[in-house]
Amino acid sequence: MTEFIREAQKVWEEFKDYVPTYDEVCEILEKEVVSIEDVAKLLNVEDKNLILLMASKAKKITRENFGKVILLYAPLYISNYCQNGCVYCGFSCRKNYKREKLDLDEIENELRSMKEEGIDSVIILTGEDRIHSPVDYIKQACKIATEYMSEVSIEVYPLFEEEYKSLVNAGVVGITIYQETYQKEDYEKLHPFGPKKDFDFRLSAVERALSVGFHEACVGPLLGLSHPKKDVLCTLLHAEYLLDRFPKAEISVSFPRFRSAGVDFVPRYTISDKDFIKFLLIARLYLPRVGIVISTREDARLRDALIDVCITKMSAGSKTTVGGYATQGEKDAQFEVEDRRTVAEVVESIIKKGLRPEFTNWVRGVNSL
Repeated sequence: MTEFIREAQKVWEEFKDYVPTYDEVCEILEKEVVSIEDVAKLLNVEDKNLILLMASKAKKITRENFGKVILLYAPLYISNYCQNGCVYCGFSCRKNYKREKLDLDEIENELRSMKEEGIDSVIILTGEDRIHSPVDYIKQACKIATEYMSEVSIEVYPLFEEEYKSLVNAGVVGITIYQETYQKEDYEKLHPFGPKKDFDFRLSAVERALSVGFHEACVGPLLGLSHPKKDVLCTLLHAEYLLDRFPKAEISVSFPRFRSAGVDFVPRYTISDKDFIKFLLIARLYLPRVGIVISTREDARLRDALIDVCITKMSAGSKTTVGGYATQGEKDAQFEVEDRRTVAEVVESIIKKGLRPEFTNWVRGVNSL
């Protein structure tokens, strides 16, 4: 499976210093199919006028393939126990703060509060701790979630096939799992101990989930931890690999940028708004039918600008603390949220753009026909 990483590395080494001319970029944008070599060239574009041309083409492609629908979701953190020593994460076991885990009644209370806010699609999240957050606990939480939400996904530690199958039987349809960085040498430094240190097991998690019945998957890096352009290349080839292997699945990519998480960690790279936007545009140009997700790590201004261009799915009203919807008060979060608008405010913004906000992807309904 790591062949796509080797391909990305090869392409990067060939084009890392190549800056295409204005005419060459225009020629690339006229193509029906953009190659991975073209992607490597576009990653080095700095001219704002060329980026605007890329945005125009990306918007056209997005409308042709996704119409005017923007899918919405919200995360629900049910536990922040973790056994990993990730140097950058707010849930790291290196960090000394109160660990929390919702019981089943509290989970239902959270879901009820989310539903009252208008949320109808949820991602269940935990830290990586099989003792405090065993698979059966996650499964019970997902079962409760299916009673309230039209669509339930997970963002938890990597599982084995039979464990993913049990979640499919509980009504789960989607998985999000970030590789954090596809550069193995950097990955090992960032994850000095804990189960997450197993790079290959994490990388193959989405494939295991899709092979036993998951219908949706979102992959990507955490931008800033390693060389961003190399991680973008790897992400796009990872998504393409999954599309080829699972043609009926709905594959998405996301490029979250590192945000402060209450730990003494300074990322090696800072990703500007211009580069962030460029990465998203290139993703659309290379993979016309792949979903592109943006979270509340980004501010309202930027999110509102991008939903009209290349974004197909976004979070709304997100809380990154355990029990953040039904419970008030200050708590430790996995990362800082930049867009703090309510669900209603996000929906209103989408409508003002002439787009249609939806919480339901209709996966369950279609499969039941």
